[in-house]
Amino acid sequence: MSDAITVTAAKAQLSRLIERVRAGEEIVIRRGPHPVAKLVAYTPERKRREPGDLRGKIYMSDDFEEPLKELADDFGIGS
Repeated sequence: MSDAITVTAAKAQLSRLIERVRAGEEIVIRRGPHPVAKLVAYTPERKRREPGDLRGKIYMSDDFEEPLKELADDFGIGS
């Protein structure tokens, strides 16, 4: 359900309007006969991380476990 209220009335009863919005109402704020804003409850967008969300976006090279050439040369590792 949506209710319309003037800017002046909204200023005077903001705390009460916030409680109504938290209860699920939408409040349209109007200047004269023209709607200018809507007061609605804030719901943060939080996406749960799911296993596999990054599938295809991250990869590991085939030689990942091979020592770096620079380190192999410096420390005499590898072939």
